[in-house]
Amino acid sequence: MNDGMDLRQQHIGLNAHLLNLSGNYRSAGINWYIYHLLQNLSPTPDLKYTVFLNESRAREHFRLDIVRSQLPTFKPIVRILWEQFAQPFALKKNRIDLLHALAFAGPLATTIPWIATVYDLSFMLYPQSFNTANRVYLTWGVRHSLRHADRVIAISASTKRDMVRLFGASPNKIDVVYCASDDTFTPAKDPTTIAEFRRRKNLPEKFILHVGTIEPRKNLARLVRAFARAKRSAKFPHCLVLVGARGWKYADVDAAIEQADIKDAVIFAGYAPQNELPLWYQIADLFAYPSIYEGFGLPPLEAMACGTPVVTSNASAIPEVVGDAAITVAPDDEAALGDAIIRVLTDHALYEQMVARGLAQAKKFSWERAAKKTTAIYRAVLSQRPGAAHVLS
Repeated sequence: MNDGMDLRQQHIGLNAHLLNLSGNYRSAGINWYIYHLLQNLSPTPDLKYTVFLNESRAREHFRLDIVRSQLPTFKPIVRILWEQFAQPFALKKNRIDLLHALAFAGPLATTIPWIATVYDLSFMLYPQSFNTANRVYLTWGVRHSLRHADRVIAISASTKRDMVRLFGASPNKIDVVYCASDDTFTPAKDPTTIAEFRRRKNLPEKFILHVGTIEPRKNLARLVRAFARAKRSAKFPHCLVLVGARGWKYADVDAAIEQADIKDAVIFAGYAPQNELPLWYQIADLFAYPSIYEGFGLPPLEAMACGTPVVTSNASAIPEVVGDAAITVAPDDEAALGDAIIRVLTDHALYEQMVARGLAQAKKFSWERAAKKTTAIYRAVLSQRPGAAHVLS
């Protein structure tokens, strides 16, 4: 069972200072990966866990030991200073045997083995979406992790390939651990709840849905143009509903709506809290997600888990997520995107087939499986590198 490890319980420390349980729109993505991983970790005879964070509500959510920082690490510069200077002392004080850095970068110097999770390389591929300081730190952090961490976890094979391509990393050092939707994402069960939600949000009877921050990487101007083309061609009654906060550089989306003269058919619903998302997916007729780049692409998986057909892009990690359960098109092919929308909305047999395939595909991903694979990586590192020293050379 222990494979050469100490017989005593090994102590895993997790740097979760990016965790935010307030539910604001900036806390999506990485935040929910951290949240669900922590929810699915629990002590075993050979492993125990301590989580380092600054989230005041953490003890209400997790079965793990919590060490809350007294510093305001919700501020990026303070978090970085904590990671690089205070964290090594916290690891020593709490007698941590292995560190899991849950957001790209580990400390410059530590006397214990460590693992880092990397979600995507958007800060390199789309640098215009990041401020300079953030981009520089993330680039350094990933490079440092690839050189000095014992293992690096990527949330998709696509992110793994990006690290190999952009950093020259060894693929043998990188493990892929997939995300999942959580168990609140299921097909609709209560018609009364659905009807009340539709009434409260003043939603049309039929609509196509997109979920995500309105920013260039989501490719929403092309979605608007493809939707307009499809609506003119097939004359279907559907509106396009965009759920998500306005992020940055979204003027092209407004311009596309204006140029296509479909202002009355596009609804900006704004940010939706996590507990509302299943309802949005459940009442939509189709989920459209032509994103240019994703480290994983959780919204298409959530939509499929709710029984909603998906039309999405064939870029980055998305094909890994949707398999053959969605229609995928090149993110720059507006005609193909429009045609795919028409096909799904006009072919009943295809629609039902996509619902069934989507539900089956979503079941291939689970947070329990992600946690089990992560703990297997912990055990492998602890057995291979007990007491290894890691100092930046």
